[in-house]
Amino acid sequence: MPLFDRLYNFAHWLTQDREEAEDLVQETYAKALKGFRSFQPGTNFRAWIYQILRNTFLTSRTGLKSSSSVSLDEESTLQNLPVTNATPEAILLQRSDQQLVQEALGKLAVPYREVLLLCEFEEMSYQEISATLAVPIGTVMSRLSRARRALRDTVQELQKH
Repeated sequence: MPLFDRLYNFAHWLTQDREEAEDLVQETYAKALKGFRSFQPGTNFRAWIYQILRNTFLTSRTGLKSSSSVSLDEESTLQNLPVTNATPEAILLQRSDQQLVQEALGKLAVPYREVLLLCEFEEMSYQEISATLAVPIGTVMSRLSRARRALRDTVQELQKH
């Protein structure tokens, strides 16, 4: 199955539930096979199948429930993190930082989470993201900027607790 692992990872980040992610990927492949005649040879297959996954997610109960908006009015400054070496303490800090970022990513609104995941984790170009999400490239760039800012703010908020 082409792109299975990558689709599953994206679905898991969107749903934040292993079983829902598996169902979402399965439904995505079923829809892709059923509607393969709509795929135009010579176009971007990866963007096409990611768009099917995204649309399937958004029409699910989880996607609609998660589409709440996030206020991005406040600007905050990025705190300097201490430089660490590969000591056991540093490894523990790195792991806790990863968990913190994962938790913060899970709190982002879906439009911001998906653009950030497609850019940073799936390494899609702005053009591929634009095709996947069916939005202009300018929208991709502004959502990405807002998503990064919201992620940073959320991480800082979680660090306070």
